[in-house]
Amino acid sequence: MKKPANDAVMTNPLDLFTEEIIHAILDHLNDDPFSKKSFSLCCKSFYFIESRHRKSLTPLRSELLNRALHRYPSISRLNLTLCPRVSDATLASVAATWRATLRSINLSRSRDFSGIGLRVLSGSCSGLVEIDVSNGTELTDTAAKAIAEAKNLEKLRMARCKLISDIGIGCIAVGCKKLKVLCLRWCLRVTDLGVGLVAVKCKQLRSLDLSCLPITEKCLPPILQLQHLEDLVLEGCLGIDDDGLVSLKHCCSSLKMLNLSKCQNVSHVGLSSLTNGADNLEQLILSYGPSVTTDLGKCLLNYSRLKSIRLDGCLVTCSGTKAIGSWCASLRELSLSKCTGVTDECLSFLVQAHRQLLKLDIVCCRKITSVAIDCITKSCTFLTSLRMESCSLVSKDAFLLIGQRCQFLEELDVTDNEIDDEGLMSISRCSKLCSLKLGVCLNITDEGLMHVGSGCRKLKELDLYRSLGVTDVGIAKIAQGCPDLEMINIAYNNKITDSSLISLSECLRLKILELRGCPCVSTVGLSAVARGCRQLAVLDIKKCVNINDNGMLALGQFCHNLRQINLSYCSVTDVGLLSLANTNRLQNMTILHLTGLSPNGLAAALLACGGLTKVKLHTSLKPLLPKYIFEYMEGRGCVFHWRDKAFQVEIDPKGWQLHVGRSPER
Repeated sequence: MKKPANDAVMTNPLDLFTEEIIHAILDHLNDDPFSKKSFSLCCKSFYFIESRHRKSLTPLRSELLNRALHRYPSISRLNLTLCPRVSDATLASVAATWRATLRSINLSRSRDFSGIGLRVLSGSCSGLVEIDVSNGTELTDTAAKAIAEAKNLEKLRMARCKLISDIGIGCIAVGCKKLKVLCLRWCLRVTDLGVGLVAVKCKQLRSLDLSCLPITEKCLPPILQLQHLEDLVLEGCLGIDDDGLVSLKHCCSSLKMLNLSKCQNVSHVGLSSLTNGADNLEQLILSYGPSVTTDLGKCLLNYSRLKSIRLDGCLVTCSGTKAIGSWCASLRELSLSKCTGVTDECLSFLVQAHRQLLKLDIVCCRKITSVAIDCITKSCTFLTSLRMESCSLVSKDAFLLIGQRCQFLEELDVTDNEIDDEGLMSISRCSKLCSLKLGVCLNITDEGLMHVGSGCRKLKELDLYRSLGVTDVGIAKIAQGCPDLEMINIAYNNKITDSSLISLSECLRLKILELRGCPCVSTVGLSAVARGCRQLAVLDIKKCVNINDNGMLALGQFCHNLRQINLSYCSVTDVGLLSLANTNRLQNMTILHLTGLSPNGLAAALLACGGLTKVKLHTSLKPLLPKYIFEYMEGRGCVFHWRDKAFQVEIDPKGWQLHVGRSPER
């Protein structure tokens, strides 16, 4: 039938949206690159608007950057951490294209550029406020001098730039007077002179990281006079000692965070001098440093704003903990991980004195028992994080108290403990729980996981490493009850089959899957995961001997976000390995003892996977691959790691044959 002439032609309903509405939609898609891609492919107008609206960019490979230069004219934040090779010419192109808009660039994983490219970038992009050239082990003072031309720079990170000396840092101090954040961690040629110049010239500094520098107390006076300094990191500065610190006459009233971890030559004497007058101190890190004695506790007695202290790896005395318990401050975070000397008496006194604790770390405090847990849960009912891995003397009954009294928990680590199903039933009352670690918990079964699945609906991370009482039934309950699950580790469990993977395929947000040493899973289960979990980024299927090429074909077809995979001891051949090239984002691949793999197949796969930055191979393959492969891959920024693990076969108690290396790995 002929359409009447007076009928209005149906317009595209998307045309009714204003640009402001479309921009608002785009802002909600910032964390999901696949949604943004779908959005831009919707229609020509959406494609155009998305290209003009985008402000941040993270190219997957160096060769994709040139295309982005033409499409996106308004980029302000450029992240090149996935581009291992960035040339001076590339930086010149970036500067020419985004001269007026670029404010931040991250080159911390890139190489091949020099001071020439940095000079063009710094000189052209007057709005540049943030540069990260960390790991630039080949950058020299020339590069530092080029960075100094960025007059408006506020944040500069140069960790492990080991060739840059006081001369280069001096240029930066003179040129970049607006610096607020500076990281010089492991810049081993920077001494008191360079640090002192920075402190004198950059009066707006708020955060300064001098970790592992060969500095002494001589550079500290100008630092402590900085009126806006809030964070000072002196981790591993062995040249700073008590003798030098006691001579300090300056105080830093603005200081909020001080990190003196691994400063083995500093005791309570030096600490007292360094913190003198720091009345706003909120966080103190003394990990692997001085013994926690009465004197240490007393020197921090009157810091009323102190909220967090980390004492990991320190020797703790009972008198020292009592001194901490006497502080006028009310701690929110306390870390005693791997501290020797922590007893029930010490810990009980501390938690009774600091009842407002939100985060407590007692990992590997092997002397504490259920007595301490009783006191912790009774005193600190608002805990959001409790980490207590390998507290081997704590009985299973203590875990009932955690669920009964600490229902605000968001993170709980009870790895290698005596917790059982009854304890898990109690913990399932913690409805806010996001992260639960139950590795090597041999007393838990599916019954306990059923309670977790029904009670902890917000769970995102679950670690069941070597928890051998868990089967497909328990995993199904977790998958059914925890739809937001992003990470699960079920490694080294011979009771896990494809049924578990089919259940997990319903967790659409799953990003990390650890299946190492699960001999009963196969390609059937992995294919189901590939189809359902399309955000999968990290996959470990080492020693999953029943996974073959069909599983790789499914990954290549559906998991385009896959970045890291371990295929060792699988039944994958040339065909399967080559199909992984379709994932586009693959960066890290471990391939040890793939018996169906040929040198030609490996070479073809390496060439096809264009984004690889790290490949781990067996040394036996090295002489079998043509030299041009290594030259080409290394020229593209890929690093090869060679391993010489012997191929062995182990018979487990159930009679399965498991391919293993020299030692079990976690």
